[in-house]
Amino acid sequence: MGKALQPIDVMVPGQNHEAYLQTISAIAILSVEEERSLAERLYYLNDLEAARQLVMSHLRFVAHIAKSYSGYGLAQCDLIQEGNVGLMKAVKRFNPELGVRLVSFAVHWIKAEIHEYILRNWRIVKVATTKSQRKLFFNLRSAKKKLAWLTHDETNAIAKDLGVDTKVVQQMEGRLSAQDIPFDTPEGDDDSSYQTPAYYLEDNTSDPAKLLETRDWQMDSRQRLRQAMGQLDARSRDILQQRWLNEPKLTLHQLASQYQVSAERIRQLERNAMQKIKLSMAV
Repeated sequence: MGKALQPIDVMVPGQNHEAYLQTISAIAILSVEEERSLAERLYYLNDLEAARQLVMSHLRFVAHIAKSYSGYGLAQCDLIQEGNVGLMKAVKRFNPELGVRLVSFAVHWIKAEIHEYILRNWRIVKVATTKSQRKLFFNLRSAKKKLAWLTHDETNAIAKDLGVDTKVVQQMEGRLSAQDIPFDTPEGDDDSSYQTPAYYLEDNTSDPAKLLETRDWQMDSRQRLRQAMGQLDARSRDILQQRWLNEPKLTLHQLASQYQVSAERIRQLERNAMQKIKLSMAV
């Protein structure tokens, strides 16, 4: 029955992808008679060796199918491994009396496993949850004629071809065009730290060093403010006290009435006092 199958670990393509492809391409393709004989041995006699030979002889087809999903940023070896799982499920369910070749029967199971893997791992936030969204996810890329955003007519045409609502097409296009942001800053990339969620979620409220620094700054600021206020004349100090430090705070007109001057004069005194405070605290 063609080249003898050796007990090699071809079911794990991740160790050496190129060697794996060379190995499975060297496995002979079964003839119609050979495939039917093995399928009958498995189906009627539960012959596990027949199942192994059926799987091994079809691994090249899994690799070919997995290659068509290389645009999702996932490792090819992982896609192949998931496809192999689908192939084994198909072999287990294959009925030789169906009158079709195993590869035709197995395509559905191979693609189903690869689809599920992509939907689980392509994004942390799931891009396709409903049946119509899943259908659109795997067809939108090939349906788009260019890299730009779809026009109104293109959106309607795709929705009609795929049997989905135009809103679903627009929503899926937005999801596919979005970019994932890593939680942590990439190693050696300090400039992008402000973009990552870890930057915005950082909590320094319990950092002893930050707490001590904040307390020292507040104490120093209060001390400087007291010293600066002490250098003002009594009226200017009272105006600032009642305008900004007391509760409730008095208005310009209330202070004007209290000191028997205009509100504009109170504003001038307040501005001059604030300038003296700033200069004193800056020293």
